[in-house]
Amino acid sequence: MWRALVVLAVLAGQVLAAQAASATEPPAGRVALIGVPGLHWNDLTPDDTPNLWELARTSAVGSLSVRTVGSVTCPYDGWLTVSAGTRSASGYACGAPPLPQAGGEGAVIPGYRYLIDVAGQRSAGTLGETLRAAGRCSIAIGPGAALALADRHGAVARYHDSPLRVGTADLARCPLVAMDVDDLIRPYLTAEGAGAGGRGRGRGPEQGRGRPPAQAQGRGRAPAQGGGGAEVGEGGRLPRVPDKLSAADRRDALQLADAKAGALLSVLPAGTTVLLAGLSDHGSVPHLRVAAMRAPGTEGHLLGAASTHREDISILTDLTATVLSELGVPVPATVVGTPLRVGPAGATIADLRRDDATAQSIRSVKGVYFTVVAVLQVAFYLAAFLLLRRRRGLSPVRVAAVALAALPVSSYLVNLLPWTGLPQLVGGVLAWAAAVTAVAFAGPWRRRPLGPPAVVAGVTALTLAGDLLTGTTLQLNSVMGYGADVGARYYGLGNIPFALLATGTLLAATVIAHRWPGRAGVGAIVTLGAFAMVLGGSGLGSDFGGVIAFVPGIAVTALILSGRRVSLVKLGACCAAGGVIVMGFAWLNHLRPPSEQSHLGRFVGQVLTGEALDVIWRKLHAMLATLLSPNLMPIVIAAAAFLGYAILRPEQASAGVVPAAFEHSPALRAGLIGTLVSGVVGMLVNDSGAAVLSMALALAVPLLLATGIGALPAAGRSRPSVPGVGEQLAGVAK
Repeated sequence: MWRALVVLAVLAGQVLAAQAASATEPPAGRVALIGVPGLHWNDLTPDDTPNLWELARTSAVGSLSVRTVGSVTCPYDGWLTVSAGTRSASGYACGAPPLPQAGGEGAVIPGYRYLIDVAGQRSAGTLGETLRAAGRCSIAIGPGAALALADRHGAVARYHDSPLRVGTADLARCPLVAMDVDDLIRPYLTAEGAGAGGRGRGRGPEQGRGRPPAQAQGRGRAPAQGGGGAEVGEGGRLPRVPDKLSAADRRDALQLADAKAGALLSVLPAGTTVLLAGLSDHGSVPHLRVAAMRAPGTEGHLLGAASTHREDISILTDLTATVLSELGVPVPATVVGTPLRVGPAGATIADLRRDDATAQSIRSVKGVYFTVVAVLQVAFYLAAFLLLRRRRGLSPVRVAAVALAALPVSSYLVNLLPWTGLPQLVGGVLAWAAAVTAVAFAGPWRRRPLGPPAVVAGVTALTLAGDLLTGTTLQLNSVMGYGADVGARYYGLGNIPFALLATGTLLAATVIAHRWPGRAGVGAIVTLGAFAMVLGGSGLGSDFGGVIAFVPGIAVTALILSGRRVSLVKLGACCAAGGVIVMGFAWLNHLRPPSEQSHLGRFVGQVLTGEALDVIWRKLHAMLATLLSPNLMPIVIAAAAFLGYAILRPEQASAGVVPAAFEHSPALRAGLIGTLVSGVVGMLVNDSGAAVLSMALALAVPLLLATGIGALPAAGRSRPSVPGVGEQLAGVAK
C-alpha cells in the first residue's frame, strides 16, 4: 500500500511539474508565413488581389519596415534576416534567394556556409536551428522560405517548389509552413552583374556552385577571392529606378502572386495563425510594406511591435520572434525582434497607404530641405560679414539670424498640423518659423540681447523634450527626424534632434547662468543638462552616442563658468564618463525582458555575443560617408570658417559683434564652447557624423550673432578685449 501511495505521489508530482512547465511556456499553435517580396498596401484591391484582400480584411494590419543593412532591401536579404533574427545581408550583388537542391523530402541550399564563414552572417540559420532543437516540424515552399527555415548547414527537412505539392497530411503533421511568393518581385530583378540567363529564379552561376559576383554594392563584406557562396539568382539585382514595371505589368504580376497565396490559404487547417509580409523592396526607393496577422480577435486592429514602440509599425526580425512564440518555442537572445502585437481597433488600409505616402513626401523633400538650409546658412554668413563690417542693416541681420535658427525646430512643430502634401508641409514649416521668430521679438525680452535667442533655444529644447515624453510623434516622418520607410530608427532621440536638444539646452541654461551667475548658474547648467541627458539615454530617448557627446559639453560649460581650467585630459575624462554613463543605461535596459529592451539593451547583448564590432563598423562607415555630404558639409565649413575668423579676428570679422556678445555674457561664451565640444564629439561617435555638428552650428552661431548685435548699442565702440573661444577652451587668459 505504501508503494502504491509513493507511486501515486510521484505521478502527481510529474503531473504538477508538467502543468507548471506548460504554464511557463506559451501554448503551441500553427503558423503560416506568406512572404510576398515587394508587396505594399497600394497593391491590394478586391478585384486584382481577392485572396490577399480578404486575408488583410480579416487580419490585424500594419506597416512593415523591411530595412536590413543597405538603403533598400532585396528578397535575399529580407528572407535571410527572417532566418537570422537580426539585420543581415548576403554581402554582394543582391536579388533573389538561391535555388535549393532537392533531395528526398527536403533540400539543401548550395554554398550556404559562405554566409557564415565569409560574409560574416553568424546568425544565419537561427530560426531553422531553433525549430530543429525544439522538435518542431516545418515546411518550406519556394527558395526564400527555404532560406528562412534552413539550419546552419543550409538544410531544410521538408521542401516544395509549389503550394500545389503540399498535401493536407503535411500540413496536419507540421505546425509551421512558410511560402515564398516571388511572382511579384521576379519581373523586377535585372540581369546586371549576374550569371547568364535571366529568369530570376534564384540559380547562381553554375547552378549555385560557381564564383560569387565581384561587386559588393557596399553591403556587408565582399566575398573572398575564389570562394563559393549561396548565390544570388540569375537576373539577381534590384533595378536602380523607383519602379521598373508599368501599372498593367505590375497588376499582372500581382494576380499571379494572389493566385499562389490563395492556393495555400485554401488548404490551411482551421485555427492557423497566418502572417502576410511584403518582405523586400522592389526598386531603388524604400517603402513601407504590408504586414498582416490573421488570428482569432485580430480583425480590424492595428499591428505593431514592442521593437518599434509603435502600434502600427513592425520590422522583419519581429516575424522571427512571432513565428517562434506562436509555436511555443523560446525566442533566442540573439533575435532582436519581438512578437507582433495586436493594437487598438480601427485600422484601415487607407490609413496605411497614407502613412507610406507621408514617408515618401518627407523623403522627396528632405534632400531639398537640407540644401536650402545649407544655402541660407552660407548666404547669411556672407551677408552678415559684409553688413556687419559696414555697420549697416544690423536689425534685419538680427531678425534673419533668429529666423534662421528657428527653422530646425519648425521642421518638428509642423507635425502638429494635419498636412497631407508638399505644399502644406513647406508652408507649415515657414509658418512655424515665422511664429517662433514673432514670439522671440514680441515680448519685453526683445530689448535684452539674450532675449530673442533665449526664446528660440528654449522652444527648441522644450519641443524635443516634450516629444520624447509623449512618444516622439514629431520626430517620426519629419525632415530633420527619421522616417519609418528608411528604418534607421522608429522612436526615441535621433542624431540630428540630439544635436538640437543639446544645443538648445546648453544655450537656454547659459541664459539662466547669465541672470544668476555663480553657483546658481553652474547648478542650472548641470541640472538642465543632466535632465536632457537622462531623457536621451533612457528608454525614452534610447540614444547611445548622444549621451557620450553631451556629458563633456555639460562638463566643459560648468568648468568654464566655475573659473576652472579646461584641459585635454579633463576633456578625455569627460568623454570617458559619458561612455560609462551610457553603458550604465544600456546595461539596465539589457536587464529588462527582451520584449521591453531598446536598441541600447540589445547592443549589450551584441557585445556579449561578439556581434557588436559589426554594428560599430557599420556606424563608422556611415559616419565617414556624411563627411562628403553636399548638403551638410557647407553648413559645417561656412559656420566653422565664420566662427574661426570671428575668434581670431573678432573686430574685422564681425565689427565687434562676437566680442560684444562675449563681453555681455561670459556665460554665453561657456555655453558656446560646450556646444562645440558636444557637436564635435557627437560627430565622431554617431553614424550621422557631420549632420550632428552642422545642426549644432546652424542653431548656435546665428543666435550668437543675434546676441552680439543686441549687445552693440550698450557696449559702444570701445570695449576691452575679451578672451576668444579658442583661448578660453585652452584656458589662456588675454
